[in-house]
Amino acid sequence: MIASQIHERRDGDILVSTDPARLDLETVHGFLTRSYWATGIPREIVERSIRHSICFGAFDGGRQVGFARVISDRATFAYVCDVFVLDSHRGRGIGKRIMAAITSHPELQDLRLWTLFTRDAHGLYRQHGFREALHPDRLMERRQAQPYGMGAGNGSPAAKGEHTT
Repeated sequence: MIASQIHERRDGDILVSTDPARLDLETVHGFLTRSYWATGIPREIVERSIRHSICFGAFDGGRQVGFARVISDRATFAYVCDVFVLDSHRGRGIGKRIMAAITSHPELQDLRLWTLFTRDAHGLYRQHGFREALHPDRLMERRQAQPYGMGAGNGSPAAKGEHTT
């Protein structure tokens, strides 16, 4: 794991920070396990994903209200995933603030390619330079249908499968 410098942006009452010590794992896991893209994800998988990513927490006061994760080699490629804002804080521009922090992060500049998947937030991502894939016919994936099914975390096929959002 590459140690990342802490990057923070404050906009009014919202702070977006990459300081892992600030993250509220209960909030992150609680949201992700009920999300459409990571339903049932075990806590230990969330912990491991956080350890191996650049994570962005959004905070209102001391309370975590949003999150995003970037998987990157910090040289050529970045994948933005697990982006969320708690229902109680939606409509306040927090997703935009998280994306602004991500795209301004010093270790994520001048990358050749950024990717993400979304079912319903295309407008947000377009505001930050994302567009439909230039060559969608070149995109391939390997997907595990039930990555967090019965036996997840114990070496079963469900635990070993790849997952993408």
